[in-house]
Amino acid sequence: MAIFKLQINGRNYQTDVDADTPLLWVLRDSFGLTGTKYGCGIAQCGACTVHLDGEAVRSCVLPVSSVGKAKVTTIEGLSVNGDHPVQKAWNEIDVPQCGYCQAGQIMTAAAFLKRNPKPTQSQIDDIMTGNICRCGTYHRIREAVKLASTTAVSTKSAKTK
Repeated sequence: MAIFKLQINGRNYQTDVDADTPLLWVLRDSFGLTGTKYGCGIAQCGACTVHLDGEAVRSCVLPVSSVGKAKVTTIEGLSVNGDHPVQKAWNEIDVPQCGYCQAGQIMTAAAFLKRNPKPTQSQIDDIMTGNICRCGTYHRIREAVKLASTTAVSTKSAKTK
């Protein structure tokens, strides 16, 4: 066991776990941040996606010892009031069915749109292919990512005026 100090959602946390403990279990079991879900455990479904210094990563296979001083953002930290453009688009399009994969889908989309604010439909399809939805809401997920891209651009334009 070793002590790890992490910055998650703008707050400092400390835990005593084995160095190879996946970040997912540290988030859920040590800190109670249960918005990040366990799906496959082999980084294939995307349910466990969080941001590490703004990049989408699969926390189920990321050892806590590799986080270092990087800033971790979970679905709980994406926005204070659930008003991130991707979260708002998810609600507007009524994307979720069972909701299990949604945190990972939203985190993947948010990181993608930050890097690529005006994506093509093909780019959206390519990036979201790595996240699996057992309910099959892929069409609505794509619509929401596209809507979020237009909303985020509109929001930025309004702020610069």
